[in-house]
This record gives sequence, structure tokens and C-alpha cells, in this order.
Amino acid sequence: MLEKEIVFHTPGLKRFKTSEYAAQDAARFVSVSLTGTECALGCEHCKMHVLEGMTALPKFDGSLFDLCCELATRGARGILVSGGCDKRGRVPLLHHLPDLKRARRELGFTIRVHPGLPDEETVAGLAEVGIDGAMVDIIGDDDTIHQVYHLDTTIAEYEAVLERLERHQVPAVPHIILGLHFGQMRGEQTALEMIARHAHKFLVLVILMPITGTPMAGVTPPPVTEIADFFALARRAVPATPVMLGCARPLGKIKIEIDRAAVEAGLNGIAFPADGIVAYASERGFTPRFVDACCGVQW
Repeated sequence: MLEKEIVFHTPGLKRFKTSEYAAQDAARFVSVSLTGTECALGCEHCKMHVLEGMTALPKFDGSLFDLCCELATRGARGILVSGGCDKRGRVPLLHHLPDLKRARRELGFTIRVHPGLPDEETVAGLAEVGIDGAMVDIIGDDDTIHQVYHLDTTIAEYEAVLERLERHQVPAVPHIILGLHFGQMRGEQTALEMIARHAHKFLVLVILMPITGTPMAGVTPPPVTEIADFFALARRAVPATPVMLGCARPLGKIKIEIDRAAVEAGLNGIAFPADGIVAYASERGFTPRFVDACCGVQW
């Protein structure tokens, strides 16, 4: 990645068009939920609404590999495999690993996964698949884990996941959700410190996005000043790592302010940029590039 390049990512999770970019190929990179809209956790900020925008494998008459073959005929070059978690925070990937191996080797797919909190067996299997990245939310506060994710675990398990991925040489793409504790910045710095101690491919920062129909629909995200400060902190904490602003963040005027703060902090990429941000980055000496896939995917 060039020092002064900024990559704007437009994965197929939703249709995207602004005055600066109207050439998205939403079929190129597809998000698939292994569980449809089912999830045993029902996290306070999501309540399964995020899964609704994904292609639901349970509604498809065939295996995950069969679905990948059909997606390939429509122009897909990669997939994000996600889904709801079980009570231990794990997305049920194990049963589908043979299909992912075939998609990787026979179709040449780029494969990202949302594994949740994968156990040893799952991480070893993902290593055999040769995935492009494991996208894991890293939480640095026990109360947030219990009260928001409804998980009976601690931050030590999140660091253990990073250790497993590192040991098996599975590319980690950790995510930090700013304001996850009901809009408060609480544990984000601890999460950043954990990530900095382990091998990772990219760091993705996202911001709590109040979603209608969830208990956090009326929550106010952190102020832009706090968000901007954390962007700068993350940039300093992992100076050799590409740091990206991911898909999830509040809409409206605050999104423009957040995206500008990302440019000012020197972040390497932005997913679904607000209108005007491409020009804003260009004016500050960045060369823009667009990739129709998840943060950090390089075709």
C-alpha cells in the first residue's frame, strides 16, 4: 500500500453510490450468513438486524460451496462468511470448512470470516483453508462483554483468540467498536493494547451505530472529538499496520465529520465513504483507490 494512498472500500453488504463514486459492483464480494438471522446472543447493539442484510445460507437449497459456485456465475470473487453466534460466542464454521477449502482452491475465492470467538479446532481449520482474514471484535471491558454481548467470559478470552490466530498463522483483522458500551468509550484502549501485542494484518475501527429496533436505538455515539483522538492513538499504537475505518458508523452529518477525522489521522482506508470525502482526501495529498470488498482486501 502506497504511503499516500487511501483505499475506499465498498463491499456488497449494501448498494453504494455517491456523487464521487457510482461504479460499485455489489456482486463482486458477497456477505453470507451461515445462520440466516438466528443468533443465540441477541447483542444489545445489534439484535440480529446486521444479519438481515446478508445472503442467508439456510434459504439456499444447497451447501455453502454450491452457493459460492452460484455467486461466482454472477461475478463474485470473494465472500465474507458470517452468522449468528452460539452461547459461547462462536459462529458455527466447523461444519462448513470443507466447503470453504473448495471455494478457496477451486474458485480462487478471497475468503474473510467473522468467527466470533473461535476455539482451537476452528482456528486450526481456518488455517488449513488459507483464509484472507479472520475479522474479530476485540472488547477490552468485562462489563461490556457481559452487558452488551451477553457472554459469560472476560477480556482474557479475547486475547486468547488473538494468540490462537497468531500461533496458527491465520491473518487476524481485529475490529474495535468505539462507544460499544452504550455510547461510552470504555475498554477501547485496552483492546488496542491487546491487539498491538499480537500479529495482525489490519486494524479496523468502527463506531457504535444506533440501529432502529435495538435497545441502543436512542444511544448517542461518542463525540467526534473522542473518536478523532482514538483514531490518532490507534495510528500511533500500530504504526506499521494499515488502519481502516470500517462499515459501521452513525449516519448523517456526524458521518462526514468522522470520515474527515479518519483522513486527518492518516488512516489507510474508509468503507462506504461519505459524499465529499474522496475530494477531501485528495486535497490533502492522498491518492484515492476503490476496492469493491471488505476493508483491506486487495484483489
